[in-house]
Amino acid sequence: MVVWDSEQYLRFKNERTQPSRDLAMQLPPDYGTVKRVLDIGCGPGNSTAVLRERYPQAEILGIDNSPEMIEAALKAHPDIDFALCDVSNPEELGRLPGDFDVVFSNACIQWVPNHAQLIPELLARLKQGGMLAVQTPMNYEEPIHRIIAEVVHLPDYADRLPQQREFYNLTPPDYWELLRNHAAHFRMWKTAYMHTLPSHEAIMDWYRGTGLRPYLQALPDDESRAIFEARIFAQVCEAYPTQSDGSVIFPFPRFFFTAVR
Repeated sequence: MVVWDSEQYLRFKNERTQPSRDLAMQLPPDYGTVKRVLDIGCGPGNSTAVLRERYPQAEILGIDNSPEMIEAALKAHPDIDFALCDVSNPEELGRLPGDFDVVFSNACIQWVPNHAQLIPELLARLKQGGMLAVQTPMNYEEPIHRIIAEVVHLPDYADRLPQQREFYNLTPPDYWELLRNHAAHFRMWKTAYMHTLPSHEAIMDWYRGTGLRPYLQALPDDESRAIFEARIFAQVCEAYPTQSDGSVIFPFPRFFFTAVR
C-alpha cells in the first residue's frame, strides 16, 4: 500500500486545489437544503475545506485510506470531521450511510479499481435528488506519463517495479454509459490546466507526491531512487520547453462530471 506524504502533496496546494474549487462551483447553491456532505479521498483536507466554504452550516465528513493524510487533515481543519475509509474495499464503502446530499471526490478515483461498480456505489450514498461530483486526472497522453512508463519498463526495472498501470480511469464514453444507466441526469466536461512551474525540477517534485510515489517506494534505497529519477528528469527536460524567464508550462488535463441520483 502506498504511503502518502501530506507535506509533499501540498507543495503545490493552489494548483491541486483549483480543480476542486471549479468542481464545487457546479454543486447546488447553499439555500440550507444541503445538510450532509461526503468528501471521498479527502487527502490532507484541502478539498474538504473548499466544501466547508461552499456549505458553512453543513455536516461534512472527509474520508481517506491514508492515516498520514487523515492526521494532517484533522490538524489543519479541526472544524471538519475526518475518518479512515478505503473506498476500494466494497464492504467499507457499503458501510457508509446513504443519506448524503452531496458526494464529492477530487483526484481520488483514479487510484480505485472497478469503476463500473464504484460509480453506482457512490451514487447509492446519496439521498434521492442528491449530487455526485467527481474530478479525476486524465493526463495519460502527456509527456510525463509517457516518460515514466518508458523508464519503468526498462529491463533494469522489470523485476523491481510494478509493471501494471496504477491508474483505473475509464474513458469518457465509458463514463457516459455508466452515468446514463445509473443517474437521473448528468454532465461531463474536461479542462486542461496550464500550470506555470518554476523549473523542470518542479515537475519532478509535483510527481513525487503522486504518480512517482508508488515506484519510489518500491525501490530499496536512496541511490536507486536517485538513478531512477535522473533517468526521468533527463527526458522531462527535453519534453517540456522553458519559457523566456526559465519557467515551464505544465499542461494538466482533468475530467469532471456531476450526476444526480
